[in-house]
Amino acid sequence: MAKHNAFYAQSGGVTAVINASACGIIEACRRHSDSIGKVYAGHNGIIGALTEDLIDVSQESDESIAALRHTPGGAFGSCRYKLKDIESHRVQYERLIEVFKAHDIRYFFYNGGGDSADTCLKVSQLSEKMGYPLTAIHVPKTVDNDLPITDNSPGFGSVAKYIATSTLEASLDIASMCATSTKVFVLEVMGRHAGWIAAAGGLAGQGEGEPPHLVIFPEVPFDRSKVMERVEYAVKNYGYCVIVVSEGARYEDGTFLADSGNTDAFGHRQLGGVAPTLAGMVKQDLGYKYHWAVADYLQRAARHLGARTDVEQAYAVGEKAVELAVAGENAKMPAIKRVSDNPYRWVIESAPLAEVANREKFMPRDFISEDGFGISETCRTYLSPLIQGEDFPPFENGLPKVARLKLARVEKRLPEFTI
Repeated sequence: MAKHNAFYAQSGGVTAVINASACGIIEACRRHSDSIGKVYAGHNGIIGALTEDLIDVSQESDESIAALRHTPGGAFGSCRYKLKDIESHRVQYERLIEVFKAHDIRYFFYNGGGDSADTCLKVSQLSEKMGYPLTAIHVPKTVDNDLPITDNSPGFGSVAKYIATSTLEASLDIASMCATSTKVFVLEVMGRHAGWIAAAGGLAGQGEGEPPHLVIFPEVPFDRSKVMERVEYAVKNYGYCVIVVSEGARYEDGTFLADSGNTDAFGHRQLGGVAPTLAGMVKQDLGYKYHWAVADYLQRAARHLGARTDVEQAYAVGEKAVELAVAGENAKMPAIKRVSDNPYRWVIESAPLAEVANREKFMPRDFISEDGFGISETCRTYLSPLIQGEDFPPFENGLPKVARLKLARVEKRLPEFTI
């Protein structure tokens, strides 16, 4: 059987466990050395393929690859770069195929969210039209947990664990000082359209009066008077108020609370900080002393608090991606299927990319409490298994030990290409 090479790239915002998926892919490729030759990684994601900036992963030791499992960030570089439609930007897609031909790449593994699923599908379709045999598999990743079909997205469980833990710990701080100091604490979390991460903050409280006292979701229109009424109630009855708010919180008309007026590389509205905006409203309307924090990159980089379930699933989808490719499946995504809640059991199945690309999974209404300010027991049942288990990285000199890669470049064979 003839051997061909594989290409792997990371896309979009990274997670605490995206490198665990890379580890799963690379180790599985090495086990399938009878059909897969070298593994090349794109430097800075798909841009590496377009510019023929390839990394020869075969030069990395087994130990270095294994260390990816406990290393956050994107080890090979990621990017926010979405390929446009094939009709108007066909030259870019043709360039990808040219690079793949030049380096005998027949396996394409693209690790990312909804936009990268779309890119993976388009590359698969074009390779078929051009008569180039390419197996394209999308590997799921997103902290937003908004990919369809898969029960949850690798990367989300660790963020959920971090946010739930941070909400719990910060709440104890506020509670201990509220008599003479801060009354309101606002924690801003990621989530442009879907409130999954904000919902995770709700895991910190177990009963009546326990923080967070408000969770503000993108799926529930923001009503300033109702929010302030709830804040006032919490302060009067519990002495303080803790709020977890999604960056994508919006008014009834769809306007973001913190719309900065700009757009990012994908055309998404740039959000300018909902935590200070909301804290300012509290000060204006109620006069309470406040503090706010933005979890930002900390929430998606906190591998030291990674959920074991998340790490295992991230590795498993990477491993399964290679198995699907070697078995001849194309334009597919390994998806997590929940078998049971308690005990929590899951398996990996194959999902068609046509049913994944450009689709978002939002919080179901029955996952949100009746009043719209918290999570339901149904949501708690869904979320709880995803944050289970600890998978601490090894430490050295008091700090987490991370993978140190050579990132050896592959010699270019094609003319320069400008993106």
